[in-house]
Amino acid sequence: MLSKNIEKLQELSKNAYFTLDDVAQTFGLQQDSARVFCSRYVKKGLLVRLKNNLYTTSWKWENLTRDDFFIIANIMQVPSYISLMSALAYYEVTTQAQQSYQESIGQKRSIVYNVRQAVFSYVKMQRPYYNGFVKTDGFFIATKEKAFLDAAYLYSFGKYRFDADSLDLKKLDFNKLKKMIKNYPQKTKDTVKRLCRI
Repeated sequence: MLSKNIEKLQELSKNAYFTLDDVAQTFGLQQDSARVFCSRYVKKGLLVRLKNNLYTTSWKWENLTRDDFFIIANIMQVPSYISLMSALAYYEVTTQAQQSYQESIGQKRSIVYNVRQAVFSYVKMQRPYYNGFVKTDGFFIATKEKAFLDAAYLYSFGKYRFDADSLDLKKLDFNKLKKMIKNYPQKTKDTVKRLCRI
């Protein structure tokens, strides 16, 4: 019975994550039974609970790529997009970002989810500044200029820390940056100008 269940879980784990509904459908279970099934398999170490009703298999978890982590980060809080050092590392603007630490900008609330060795961190951004992201390879991510601007904005108000010396700012398009900072507070403008010398 266990091996048959493993086969079905193998099928589900073709994606980076799956939901409680996916489990219910795959195993022909009611919601409550699917929840019990998942809890049992989490205890056995065969499933990893990402958050309420969201899972992956332990063997998939061990082999997640950076893109997989980003896809999961997008779904852990909706809407959200990858930003800050995680995005800047993706664009090779910095080398100082851990693969197991995903930083995102969200609209609901600032929160951190710890899943095994991984951290999914979300910072709530006011609606006027929730923009400047694109969809690539199945996930939403800030452009490199917006990722830097998100960091500078939060930093200018003492809500975020980063090592400016670790950034290769020559990789940013300063013309784009100048257009983007027009609607930001003076504090942020001053921070960007000081860091970029523009």
